[in-house]
Amino acid sequence: MSAPLQIGLLVFPYVTQLDLTGPVQVFSSVPGAKLHLIWKRIEPVKSDSVLVLTPTVTFANCPQLDVICVPGGYGSDELLNDEEVLSFLRRQAADARYITSVCTGSLVLGAAGLLKGYHAATHWSAMDMLPAFGAIPEKTRVCIDRNRVTGGGVTAGIDFALRLVSILVDRPTAEAIQLRLEYNPAPPFDAGSPDTAPAGVLAQISERIAPFKQRRAEAVARAAARLSESM
Repeated sequence: MSAPLQIGLLVFPYVTQLDLTGPVQVFSSVPGAKLHLIWKRIEPVKSDSVLVLTPTVTFANCPQLDVICVPGGYGSDELLNDEEVLSFLRRQAADARYITSVCTGSLVLGAAGLLKGYHAATHWSAMDMLPAFGAIPEKTRVCIDRNRVTGGGVTAGIDFALRLVSILVDRPTAEAIQLRLEYNPAPPFDAGSPDTAPAGVLAQISERIAPFKQRRAEAVARAAARLSESM
């Protein structure tokens, strides 16, 4: 009897909950898989919405994972220079089968030195920050480069997880999960990408997130400098 797949997802303050819960919903349907929600302590963690999430295992007690996944969100900016988090990711990555992320979680992988020379996806607003970590940006829903699998912004987490299940198990299993979830998207508006959104909507959102993007850029610059010094 084969050992169960060990799949772990990072939970942290102000994580974008759909980055996390989309893949969790998919992975929860993988036969025999063991899921872990990982943080420094076992205590409730506030997400970026009304949802509060509870980790199931600490860094210290986390088993070796087959899949390590870092979701994104505004809270991920704090992780870029958090050596406790980055060290944990590096330790897990040494023996993990797949090193993965959703949305701006890819920047955290980058800060840990895990994306140098790899193609990677992220949220559209952070695409220009990936090169700071030696990653090659790919404007796509799911980017697969060897054992790095990165999802684009927020809702791409479901696509990412289904693609990964097809690799870890097989395509029929992934298709069965997709059908069970009735994942058959039909967006009401063609505004889900900066390439297709109305100019006024793009301008409004860009202005709204500008302060957060500046804060993220500063955190990325510090992380990239730290990474360069350590190499």
